[in-house]
Amino acid sequence: MIIASTPRTVLRRFVEADAAPLAAVFGDAEVMRFGDGPQSEAWILAWLRERLAEYACQEYGIWAVVLQGTERPIGYCGLTRLADINGRAEIELGYRLAKEHWGRGLATEAARAVRDLAFGRLGIPRLISLIDPGNARSARVAEKLGMVHTDDVLLPGYTHPDRVYSCTPNGG
Repeated sequence: MIIASTPRTVLRRFVEADAAPLAAVFGDAEVMRFGDGPQSEAWILAWLRERLAEYACQEYGIWAVVLQGTERPIGYCGLTRLADINGRAEIELGYRLAKEHWGRGLATEAARAVRDLAFGRLGIPRLISLIDPGNARSARVAEKLGMVHTDDVLLPGYTHPDRVYSCTPNGG
């Protein structure tokens, strides 16, 4: 099921067959440097099954990013509900692409489509992105979407705070 499309990408629901191509994202140490490190095939399959289960019970989720005219995912982009970020429930716009697709504006393009879907059809009043302070690439994507660094948050199990970038349909 196609969720959105851009000039160069399509965002669609994941399917179980996407597990193998996701190894280029979740299995790459550099891609996962600001996450939990490289993940195993079993972890990737469990992550994918969680996304599939979410599709059945909510209107939004994490979607596969594929290049126009292809079916193979190059990463993901989507929305996740977070119950407590500094005392309030938030919707996070998250994104991650395989390293070979960095530096081409694809993450920004996909994230812009998700932002517009969130503020438009879904009527979400505010979005955030949680970004490691060392992750300048992700911060640039957030800033291109009109997000600004508004706060920091120390998540359970982490040793340093993440930056909270946020935006509303009216900016800021």
